[in-house]
Amino acid sequence: MRYALTPSEQLLWSRLSGRKLGVVFRRQVPLLGRSIADFLAPSRRLVVEVDGAYHYERRRADTARDAVLERAGYRVLRFDAQMVALEIELVVARVRAEL
Repeated sequence: MRYALTPSEQLLWSRLSGRKLGVVFRRQVPLLGRSIADFLAPSRRLVVEVDGAYHYERRRADTARDAVLERAGYRVLRFDAQMVALEIELVVARVRAEL
């Protein structure tokens, strides 16, 4: 999934890319070993994840991964893919508030 964005990821990327929120976001960024962040604002150490069906089965692993990232100084925001699709303005507002 590193190169092919899901429809929800594409929608959110269209709102994050090009400094639309005042900071640079990168997509599909390798972090801390084998971990790949959906989106990263490096200057703010903010990771934004979009969780689809795959993540429902691996919540414990995601929680552990988030804890590792947080110990390394990152903040992690997770959004359900359906929420991104249906409430993109709310998602963008939450990301903006974290910046």
